[in-house]
Amino acid sequence: MVSIAEFTDDGKYNIKVLSERTGVRPVTLRAWERRYDLLDPDRQDNNYRLYSERDVQIIRWITHRLDEGLSISNAVKAYKNLRTQGIWPDALPSVLIPERKKEPKFPPKTYTKKLYKAFVNHDQAQARAIMDSVQSMFELKTIFFEIMQPCLYEIGEAWVRGEIRIATEHFASNFIQGILSSLLLAFPVYYEAPKILVGCPQDEFHVIAPLMLAVLLRREGYQVEFLGADLPVDDLVVYAEDTTPEMIILSSSNYHSTFALYKMQEKLNVLPNPPVFGFGGRYYIEDEKARKETQGVFLGFTLDEAIEKVHQLLD
Repeated sequence: MVSIAEFTDDGKYNIKVLSERTGVRPVTLRAWERRYDLLDPDRQDNNYRLYSERDVQIIRWITHRLDEGLSISNAVKAYKNLRTQGIWPDALPSVLIPERKKEPKFPPKTYTKKLYKAFVNHDQAQARAIMDSVQSMFELKTIFFEIMQPCLYEIGEAWVRGEIRIATEHFASNFIQGILSSLLLAFPVYYEAPKILVGCPQDEFHVIAPLMLAVLLRREGYQVEFLGADLPVDDLVVYAEDTTPEMIILSSSNYHSTFALYKMQEKLNVLPNPPVFGFGGRYYIEDEKARKETQGVFLGFTLDEAIEKVHQLLD
């Protein structure tokens, strides 16, 4: 194993990059630094903090202890006890998005076209290489909104025009879904954070957008559980009673799955600790009447709006 001591302590990352590399929200990082004196960042003349690769590994070690059930105070105490004995913990294997090491040579749309070509050719190795490349150059939202989503849109349009077969569309969607699922698992789960259930109601199978939302919310520090497609509403209510989430978010793109959500908040309100119901998806974006008739909170027309609305409701 590689010791954390082997990583450079030269400050080079601002707190936003530290957050991206560790999956911990900036506000949480600041709180840990203030309360527990956990990191010792370099300070520039303007008093901005710069964090090192060693700081990244320390935070990842702490979050791993949280995943094992320790409180933040006990995790920090365990780390400091080791350091008092002159021991550096072992670094964790890297599973998060690689550090951005280079500036992109081309704008995101160039990589969208490359990815589209790889999907049409069913070239999984090339698609994987493209995704590895863009993850080293772009932030998550850029990858999601300016590369993945436009590519899937073009794939869908090509199928409508009869230029590709449905198998190609499924190949592309399943590949992207696999990437998103891996990212979701890569970010740590904070069991003391507000719990959010994310998924799709019965008869709804378009999971890409809600899965993107789940990834982004987990990166924001929420305890997110992604439940996937085709969820019977009544079963979900019973599950919510057992797991007591603070919020449930469901996405719908068709009338039949949307109709079942009109009284979802009413069903949840009978629980001892009723969660907030948030809804969104293509059907709600296009149908104002559905937005008005559904009990709960419409999360907005974009994923950025949805994240901001969740912050307003839960923070």
